[in-house]
Amino acid sequence: MALAVADRWFESRRIDDDITLFWEPHVIPLMRCNIWHMRGRDRNLLVDTGMGIVSLRETLAPLMDKALICVATHAHADHIGSHCEFEDCRIHRAEADALERPTPGSTLVARDMDGDEVASLRVAGYEIGDALITALPRAGYSLSHYEVRPARVRERLEEGSIVDLGDRRFEVLHLPGHSPGSIGLWEAATGTLFSGDAIYDGPLLDELHHSDIEAYIRTMKRLRTLPVRVVHAGHDPSFGRDRLVALVDAYLAKREAPRRRAAG
Repeated sequence: MALAVADRWFESRRIDDDITLFWEPHVIPLMRCNIWHMRGRDRNLLVDTGMGIVSLRETLAPLMDKALICVATHAHADHIGSHCEFEDCRIHRAEADALERPTPGSTLVARDMDGDEVASLRVAGYEIGDALITALPRAGYSLSHYEVRPARVRERLEEGSIVDLGDRRFEVLHLPGHSPGSIGLWEAATGTLFSGDAIYDGPLLDELHHSDIEAYIRTMKRLRTLPVRVVHAGHDPSFGRDRLVALVDAYLAKREAPRRRAAG
């Protein structure tokens, strides 16, 4: 497959005075993770790091003015690719080993992916062509040499852990279903939720090899009770509470109602 070389790898958009969104436009939507940078008084926060194809740390250099806490909402490749570049990495304890010892076999070539998983992703609504990227980061880059590099976990998070930036404090919510250690970061004072892949405004994935639909149903019911003002998700645009409720209700109608009928 012949791919052109990208002029630049990351795009960014300032969301407000504190938050900047970064993303990789040349990664296909399935794997195009939202990378959230937040300025704090004493420390900055980075939520997820994308694919790790190009150095994220170099891109963030103008924002590296103080200590940085780098949180992974879960350990899928599209969210942890550049964690290896940062010193203070945090993730739920259920997926800490996966961040420190990534499973071999990550790939940018579709034919190297598990065929059943690709089929289920297409059924969910994602288009997957020959490759997971649409341009090369540099001339001579080999798609087959892509790998997720191990990162050192400084703190294993759990329900109720606090990520403290000095002037802003985020509570860790354990939100399993998409993956066993999926988490959100919740700031009750502002109604801000960084939700990872627990919920986003796109096709939700609950049939991956370690997904758990029953756990996902419980997570959705929990999310519905949060007094959310804004959700900054792992993929796709941010949204408010009305959209959160609509997404939750659509998921529950799809997954919970059929289970009730089957049980009855």
